[in-house]
Amino acid sequence: MRVYVPLTLPALREAHGAGELAPERGGTVAYAVTPGLREWYLSDDSEELEYAALNRAAQGSLRLLAGRPEVPRRRVVLALDVADAAVAFDPDHGLERESLGEVRIEGPLPLSKAAAVHMDSGEAEADVTAAAGALGAADMGDEDARFTVDGAEDHELLWYATQEIPHLPD
Repeated sequence: MRVYVPLTLPALREAHGAGELAPERGGTVAYAVTPGLREWYLSDDSEELEYAALNRAAQGSLRLLAGRPEVPRRRVVLALDVADAAVAFDPDHGLERESLGEVRIEGPLPLSKAAAVHMDSGEAEADVTAAAGALGAADMGDEDARFTVDGAEDHELLWYATQEIPHLPD
């Protein structure tokens, strides 16, 4: 199963140095094509569903950035292939809009299983910075803040091979 793990650039570099992504308490949160995501998007197109899971992970990365103002303002998503049995999700929780596609993975994730890295370009930094700052207000229903958050989502994440991780720009 392909999973998309939201990260920050320092967390990606740390995982690269260790050769694995260490699990968070309660497991690593990632996004994948779950039954709930498939039902929400009403699509049988696997590429479209994978793109939706990637975008959910990009939103998760934005949340990480909002809580860490000292890190570079680029959304980062690590795409990994893991065994289906390693992935857990709550089917009752999976239909809630906020948790669409959310899965948890116990144990470390070896970077040898990584398929790619997706990251914002430098051109997105101003919009990502504004979106990270507006996220709290957007969550509270502020429409102007929601518009600002959506501005970051207008930027496509760039694709990088895993061999490029040591050379990714800050």
